[in-house]
Amino acid sequence: MNVAIITNITKDRGLSAARKAASCLSGRADIYMSDDCLLPEELGVKYVQYERLWQVSDIVLVIGGDGTLLRVASNCASNGIPVLGINLGKVGFLTEVEPDEMQNAIDNVLSGKYTIEKRMLLNTRINGGEISCHALNDIVISKPEGIKLIGIDLYTDNELVNHYAADGLIIATPTGSTGYSISAGGPVVDPRMSLYVATPICAHMLSARSAILPAERDIVIRLSDEYPDSYAIICIDGEKRGILRKEDEVRIMKSRYEFELIRIGTSSFYNTLISKL
Repeated sequence: MNVAIITNITKDRGLSAARKAASCLSGRADIYMSDDCLLPEELGVKYVQYERLWQVSDIVLVIGGDGTLLRVASNCASNGIPVLGINLGKVGFLTEVEPDEMQNAIDNVLSGKYTIEKRMLLNTRINGGEISCHALNDIVISKPEGIKLIGIDLYTDNELVNHYAADGLIIATPTGSTGYSISAGGPVVDPRMSLYVATPICAHMLSARSAILPAERDIVIRLSDEYPDSYAIICIDGEKRGILRKEDEVRIMKSRYEFELIRIGTSSFYNTLISKL
C-alpha cells in the first residue's frame, strides 16, 4: 500500500505529527511526502513533487485542520484516493482522528478495518468555464470591502429562486452545511445527502432564509442591476478564485467526482455534531 502524508507545517510544529505518522507506517507501507517536508532518513519516506502525490498514492493521510483537508479534497476526489484526517485544528468535522488516536487509526487502515463515507462535491464554472473547479464545502459570493451591499439573483433551471440584497451568498454542500453556512444561520444537513444549501449572508430583507435545492439541477448566480457599480468576490472552499461582475455568471452543478472520507470506529455524524458544536 502506498500512503501519502500531507501535513500543515504551521500546525505541525517541527513535523512531529508527520514523524509519528511515518513511524507508524514505516516497514508496513510505502510512504510518500512532498519534497519540501523532510523527515529522518531511517523512516524510509520517498519524496516527490507535491503535484505527483496523487499519482503514487492509494491513501492520503492529512494532518492539520479541516482547512488542510479541503485543500487536497479536489485532487483526491478526482483521482479516487480516500483520505484519513488527523485533527490538529479546532473543530475537526473532517479530520476527526485526534493525535493520540493516530496509532490505532493507522493500524485499522492498514488492516482494512475502516469504512468509506462518500461526500458530494460541487463543480463550479465561472463564465462558461473560464475558471472551473470542484468544492467539497462551499462556494461563497461576497461583497468586497468598502461596498455596502450587493444584489444577487439565484436561478435554478432558468427560474428565479430568490433575489438577495446582502453581504453575500453561500452555496454549501451537505458537508459544508456545518461550516460558514451554519454561522450565517443555515441548517445542518446530513453529509450523506445530495443537495445544495443556499444561505444569504447578512441579508437586508426580512424574507431572506436558507433554501434547500436539489443537486440534480444546476444553479446559476448573477449580480443584479440594483447596485450598478458593485462587484463580488468568489471564494471556493475558502480560497479566492475570481471576481463576479454584472456581465458574469457562476454556474454550479453536482460534480461527477465524490470525495472518499475514511471513517474509523462507529461514531456517527450526529455524535460528532453534538460533541463539536
